[in-house]
Amino acid sequence: MKKVFFILLIFCGMMQSCMAQDKVAENFTNPIIPGFHPDPSICRVGDDYYLVNSSFEWYPGLPVYHSKDLVNWELIGYGIHRPDQVELPEGLGDSRGVYAPTIRYHDGLFYIINTCVQCEGNFYITAENPAGPWSDPVWLHSRGIDPDLFWDDDGTCYYTGHANITGVNDWPQKNGAWMQVLDLEQKKLVGERKQLTHGHATNARWTEGPHIYKKDGKYILLVAEGGTGYYHCITIHHSDSIWGPYVPNHVNPVLSHRQFGRDYPVHSVGHGDLVQTQKGDWWFVGLAKRKVDGQTLLARETFLTPVVFEENEGDMSPIFNPGVGGLSVVQKRPDLPWTPIPEVPTKDHFEGERLALQWNFLRTPYEQWHELHDGVLALQLRPQVIDSLTNPSFIARRIQHHQWEASTKMTFKSKRENEKAGLVIYRRSLNHYQLLKQGNEIILLKTFGGIQEKVAAVAYEKKDIVLCAKAHNNSVDFYYGKSEAELKPIGTTQDLSIISDEKASGFNGPFVGMYATSSGKASKNKACFDWFEYKSKE
Repeated sequence: MKKVFFILLIFCGMMQSCMAQDKVAENFTNPIIPGFHPDPSICRVGDDYYLVNSSFEWYPGLPVYHSKDLVNWELIGYGIHRPDQVELPEGLGDSRGVYAPTIRYHDGLFYIINTCVQCEGNFYITAENPAGPWSDPVWLHSRGIDPDLFWDDDGTCYYTGHANITGVNDWPQKNGAWMQVLDLEQKKLVGERKQLTHGHATNARWTEGPHIYKKDGKYILLVAEGGTGYYHCITIHHSDSIWGPYVPNHVNPVLSHRQFGRDYPVHSVGHGDLVQTQKGDWWFVGLAKRKVDGQTLLARETFLTPVVFEENEGDMSPIFNPGVGGLSVVQKRPDLPWTPIPEVPTKDHFEGERLALQWNFLRTPYEQWHELHDGVLALQLRPQVIDSLTNPSFIARRIQHHQWEASTKMTFKSKRENEKAGLVIYRRSLNHYQLLKQGNEIILLKTFGGIQEKVAAVAYEKKDIVLCAKAHNNSVDFYYGKSEAELKPIGTTQDLSIISDEKASGFNGPFVGMYATSSGKASKNKACFDWFEYKSKE
């Protein structure tokens, strides 16, 4: 009897757990991928969904995510993951590099088509497994950014690009979407080029990010307009023919938050992609920004919203988030099996043979300057510095919360003033905080608009040090100590808004990580990191 009783207890507990999970999973919270994850593109293969984002000057580039339910997303790899694949060279400017990608699947192969700005332009890569490896690039030498691929029913592949190829500029910032056939056997664009649209109105600005879909025998052209700031939006255009003419939908813009005003907490809604589930429902993934205390700290993030199609004068008009007309922070989740993903540990002890997927570099690392050995990450001190357009000895991860804490344990000793190592909060080469060990001191440096200020300095002679940053919205406090239990503050509370969109600008987003430099001089010294922890405090 006791055995039966305990089995019943276990069964009841499991049922209660499942019921609780179902209750929790009834809704989801936007953004679905928080932190710096702009320009999402999505495709479905069977019951699996794959999503890719822009990454600009960061390497590995083009993060690829997988989901079963459109809500829980797991980072599985990168489209650009070899130094000689698509090079992000030294001198590459802030917010340059790999721009908005499109991911598609056709005939057993995944495609990512993309643009490398200040590199070699538009290219596509392919993979049998979206986790990688991805092929070497096929360079297309075509105009514009944000390219798209679409296969029609007869197997023809169409390339849609961003540019005004007409040469007529009769209003400011006139742009548009144009089309050409992509011959995948010859690996080049062939035949006529045709301008498809300049946007939904005769004063549409910065029309970009085109995607083509086919529904009920008709073609839909989705574009982003207005620039990736407060006036960003999504518009839809219809055609009976792949080559057009594409007629703007009367509902346009189908999605925007510009009408809500600059103080609305979710703003700059735009650039994204549509996907149809295996159950026939439509969803949109797009970028938006979140404002807290007047500042946008986390840059552009990936949001999800439902779409339904309604007949409108012979065309099917997409209605985004019916009854709301904009993005919702809390939304009923898609009608798909709830599939949570494994949690990424908050503390990385560097016990693997290679860095975990969340770690990134600034620009391409052409040489091996980091080493993983016996649970320690060692960074070689090199002449490159973090406030220049180089590949410094800096390994960082995305900041994904408004209240967060990052800390690391470092072993580093040097009497040379040019040798420094520690913790860095980074937005761009001109805007960052550095909490570093230098000689027998711990120093806190603030760089805002390229002007560096020494905020504070304290004496510290030991070679082992724990460094910590604790952020709460627009403020951040820094700490140091010989252990996690013995942390002391350094300096006063600092203004974290120096990494915000409003003060730093740019297309990229904020990172936090580990840094070492010999400040322009040769060095054989290393800084060793036992662990790094990033955790949400929300």
